[in-house]
Amino acid sequence: MNAPTDLSRPRCARMYMRVAATAERRSATERRRRLLHGLNGTVAEVGAGHGLNFPHYPREVTEVIAVEPEPTLRAQAAEAAATAPVPVPVVPGVADELPLDDQDVDAVVASLVPCSVPDQDRVLAELHRVLRPGGELRFYEHVIPRSQPMRLLLQLADHSGLWPKIAGGCHPARDTTAAVKGAGFQIPSHDRLPFSALRFEPAIPDILGVARRP
Repeated sequence: MNAPTDLSRPRCARMYMRVAATAERRSATERRRRLLHGLNGTVAEVGAGHGLNFPHYPREVTEVIAVEPEPTLRAQAAEAAATAPVPVPVVPGVADELPLDDQDVDAVVASLVPCSVPDQDRVLAELHRVLRPGGELRFYEHVIPRSQPMRLLLQLADHSGLWPKIAGGCHPARDTTAAVKGAGFQIPSHDRLPFSALRFEPAIPDILGVARRP
């Protein structure tokens, strides 16, 4: 049975847009530029949200197929696509069943997606499927801290279900780097960067990296 292409969560969508506006002022915009630098060809952006990445795609990209399941965010993304420097069709779809053929794109962009899906391994397998051999996965994600006590606190918040419920499904205790490698990708480069979206929020690490399908 096909997965639904609409996951309507308007309250979470509005909250995400408010928090994202603050995060952009706290260095997230520069990280998006780094995430997309050097891309070319056909790109799939999975969980495109309301289109914050769109202005930063280099002109060497021929098309960005932006997949977003949440209707409120998708409508905002369609508006953002109208002023993007490259063509950006915005389509409904979910990360674990993308509306793309096997080996269909030169690159996949996943920005704050594998941390928020119910089945991370299934989503990463799907990203691997749609990438051409030699294609790149560009990822920007929350990951579990290495040091205590923050590591334990986030594990408790995650596994209790409390934080995912508050934050629209975000799982802050996932080791996404290990999961990307386990999905068959090679990771030539990635950085761990501390970040807090809000001024009084404790800093937790993000990863910003490039993975390649062999």
